[in-house]
Amino acid sequence: MKQLLLSTLIALLALPAFAQVEEADLLFHWEDNSLPENNWLHSRYNEVWGFVQDGREYAVIDSTNGTHIFDVTDTENAYEAAYIPGKYQGSGLVHRDFHDYNGYLYAVADEGASSLQIIDISQLPDAAPVVYDSDQLIVRAHNIFIDSSEAKLYALGVTTPLALFSVCVYSLDDPVNPIPLGCYPNASVSIPYVHDAFIRHDTAWLNCGNYGLYMVDFSTPESPVILGTMDGYPQEGYNHSGWMHETLPYYYMADETLGSDLKVVDVSNPQDMQVVNTFNSEPADGGPVIPHNPIVRGHYLYVSYYYEGLQVYDISDPVNPQRVLYYDTYPDDVNVNQLFFQGAWGVYPFLPSGHILVSDLNNGLFVTSGVEPPVSAPLTLLPDITEPIVEAGPNPVQGEFFVHIRNKQGRQRVSLNLFNMQGQLIQPFGKFELNANGEHYGFLQLSPNVPAGTYLLQAVFDNGEVHAEKLIVGK
Repeated sequence: MKQLLLSTLIALLALPAFAQVEEADLLFHWEDNSLPENNWLHSRYNEVWGFVQDGREYAVIDSTNGTHIFDVTDTENAYEAAYIPGKYQGSGLVHRDFHDYNGYLYAVADEGASSLQIIDISQLPDAAPVVYDSDQLIVRAHNIFIDSSEAKLYALGVTTPLALFSVCVYSLDDPVNPIPLGCYPNASVSIPYVHDAFIRHDTAWLNCGNYGLYMVDFSTPESPVILGTMDGYPQEGYNHSGWMHETLPYYYMADETLGSDLKVVDVSNPQDMQVVNTFNSEPADGGPVIPHNPIVRGHYLYVSYYYEGLQVYDISDPVNPQRVLYYDTYPDDVNVNQLFFQGAWGVYPFLPSGHILVSDLNNGLFVTSGVEPPVSAPLTLLPDITEPIVEAGPNPVQGEFFVHIRNKQGRQRVSLNLFNMQGQLIQPFGKFELNANGEHYGFLQLSPNVPAGTYLLQAVFDNGEVHAEKLIVGK
């Protein structure tokens, strides 16, 4: 199969990944023992996030009382730049979550009479006013994710004034006035409870707890399409969260279950997603391993582990991650009979400095050193090219198929069309933007009216270059 050949090529071309595992340096730490502990986990903190504003780096951590924003540009002199009280506070609060978009920070909580808060972070370090605080759209949500390329906010495991939903989608065309686009399940699509998600260009990988992984196309919000599902996979547990590789069809997935490994999932065929490898933090004492939140930046995978703290893996060979960096945020002895989670909760690796932000349920905010040098752009896993590349698979194709386009000229737009061998246009697929490396990875939907046969998938680039690849449509 084509994806197997691609995996083999990547493995051969990837850089060796047998570096010694190093301990990161602690650059800054904050905790506040005056904050109330929650009644369930007996912890004070939860999620972490970060952003850059006017050239300064900020860390965000939530507590039982609200949202704390720190200026961590100079880690030796880091300080709390702003504090935003949550609408719901105190010992009943366990979960908060947030993402930033276009100069605003969006915050939700999953307990009590809460709300969606929108915080203006463009005025930092002087101020961070709340410009929206309402429960008219969202009362509670377990997580949120913003697909910034499409200006859409996804609320997951959400309570609205009307009902409970797995997913609700909102337009952020006006960032301070979200517009509802749809909530699910509904009459057109049935989606089980969604715990967390990763969304890119309207394609969502939904982590559905005990129901496994769902892949859904939200490009038409009033009637999203389920592209595929995966359950019954190796070491299946509570499907908690995951993150896509920046350029390749691999999803790194965490099951929030004692002893469960992280998974590498090949999602190139949505109707047959497969776990192609499992790996863990290799604890020296053989103690409990529970991965929580994985995030990909460039060719590194960053993971927050309960009890095991921060773990960083080199994914130059995307199917065979190699552990290269760690920092233990929870050095206490672990009681395997504990009925609740302790230790690292969230991780954020996208600051330009390469510094890593980690939140610990019990011990607050940590800022550590990162890999050297920090890598934002994905590795070039194919040799230098002299002409554009267009790949599609699996080939023959039926219905949904994966496409990879590469051009040496870097970021530009490309138009994709399907022609028959007589040069007649059969199906236009529209325009797509190449990333800074001159690449685009995504999924296309073949029209059911296209008969079996041999076709040409043609790419026309903004710089005038044209390239076509033979595509076989199966019966």
